[in-house]
Amino acid sequence: MKNNSILSIRDLHISFGAVPVVHGLNLEIEAGKTLALVGESGSGKSVTSLAVMGLLPEATGHATGSVRLGDTELLGLSENRMRSIRGSQISMIFQEPMTSLNPVQRIGDQLAEVIRLHRGLKGTALREAVLEMLRKVRIPDPETRMKQYPHTFSGGMRQRVMIAMALACNPKLIIADEPTTALDVTVQAQILDLLRELQRETGTAILFITHDMGVVAEMADHVLVMQKGREIERGEVHEIFSNPKDDYTRTLIAAAPSLVGLSVKRVVPLEVLQELPLTEGSSDTKDAPVITVNDLCVRFPVRSGLLSRLTGNVHAVENVSFAIGKGETLGLVGESGSGKSTIGKAIIDLAPVHAGRIQLSGQEIDYKDPKSLSALRRDVQMIFQDPFGSLNARQTIGSAIMEPMTVHGLAQGKEAREKMHWLLERVGLDPRRAASLPHEFSGGQRQRICIARALAMSPKLIIADEAVSALDVAIKGQIIDLMIDLQKEFGVSYLFISHDMAAVEKICDRVAVMYFGEIVEIGAKKDVIANPVHPYTQRLLSAIPVTHPAQRKARIITAADKEKPRSPLKSLDYSPPVSRWARASDGHYIRQSA
Repeated sequence: MKNNSILSIRDLHISFGAVPVVHGLNLEIEAGKTLALVGESGSGKSVTSLAVMGLLPEATGHATGSVRLGDTELLGLSENRMRSIRGSQISMIFQEPMTSLNPVQRIGDQLAEVIRLHRGLKGTALREAVLEMLRKVRIPDPETRMKQYPHTFSGGMRQRVMIAMALACNPKLIIADEPTTALDVTVQAQILDLLRELQRETGTAILFITHDMGVVAEMADHVLVMQKGREIERGEVHEIFSNPKDDYTRTLIAAAPSLVGLSVKRVVPLEVLQELPLTEGSSDTKDAPVITVNDLCVRFPVRSGLLSRLTGNVHAVENVSFAIGKGETLGLVGESGSGKSTIGKAIIDLAPVHAGRIQLSGQEIDYKDPKSLSALRRDVQMIFQDPFGSLNARQTIGSAIMEPMTVHGLAQGKEAREKMHWLLERVGLDPRRAASLPHEFSGGQRQRICIARALAMSPKLIIADEAVSALDVAIKGQIIDLMIDLQKEFGVSYLFISHDMAAVEKICDRVAVMYFGEIVEIGAKKDVIANPVHPYTQRLLSAIPVTHPAQRKARIITAADKEKPRSPLKSLDYSPPVSRWARASDGHYIRQSA
């Protein structure tokens, strides 16, 4: 073992009961270096990290071999000894911070608990240490934020808190288990920059677990590729990307986002407009668009005081307008909190419409009229990010697909069963599994079930809300290809809501960019992605991970980065400025600042 090795794993075997899941794994990480452990779900990455942390389930998990932290053998250590090592010498950042943070404990108290246990600080010294860590991970106004609860933080801010907890005791090793998978590209770029900067300051070794080769190209010094619990390939990051030896590695690299950084070809807007032409640039202007959204506003009331008086409103969506033609896909992109998902929910009556008009095939939707709502729910279907959460765990998948057909009177009995079997075949699933329950399927298969259920209504529009964001890159590609094929077959339109610019580039015809509840740029995919004009669009594209480590560079600082953080919370008398637009080219529009 090298003298400066922080973690050394030799011939690691892990099994659950009689089922082996990791087979003879070897790896080594030096101080100040990052090893990326790469593979799809089920490859053994996270299980390996749990073995290092001593967190395998006692009743079923069993590990043999050697796991050494410096000179200390971790396998076989008592729980008391491992508890003293966790947090002080090894820290872990999990994929979903909300499940790792205590929802009923203030952020400052959770961070203080780690520092008090491992560094023995108390009183003023403990408070100052908490504030120092919050400042280090660049959480604004730490004196106020440390008194707040996790649910008041955005996903990116919660992940910063997790990083602060991981670094609080200057550990020798940080295990980052998919820490950016659920984050949008701008927040992901900030988190990766932060980890690199803190690693330079502290010399910490990082075991970075991911399935995203774009993140690997940004972060890693060395790469180890796993498949089905076995090592497939390992090497220095430039060598892996330049000369991958295994077909599986090549598949993972090919599935990484194809958009690299930012290439701005500035366009001077041709003319200033008073309003946004809705149908120009849509796929079919001869007929009425499938859906037209005019000046949509969604606001959530804020109440405070003993009497819970209305004191303001959160302006989640502000004066948003767009149209989608038949068989067209409009991508709605932007970072978390920009209002993307709220628009989709408002269309299907899951969020309150404060103002604006929504028309379906030229007919305005009256959300107070049961007949109009019934037609809406027949013609517009939604696919959610979490397929397991949107399926009834006790209902067979066949019944889940047939239920909307029978409720709306589209098919009954034998006809409904035959259509259900046909839909399962169309989405690539075996109709003989119609009697199975959702937990018997993988994440990608469950998303196929949700697509089949949406298609059961023969809808005109499907709203896909982050429908592929939580999937492995290979499964994500399969689902996108499936959606494209089904669109060609059925002529259905999509509103594709996503923070994944690579997925948007592949499936969408046009793209609308959201920023703080407003569309700031809209146009054909090639115009918005290849020729971004609005500063925020440039920032969004600059944050996309590179596809090869040789392309690493300092992230481009745009005007949007220099803006002070804005708050969607407005006073009761707030009046939004009138929208002004500029035309960059046919169908390509940019919102102008007031």
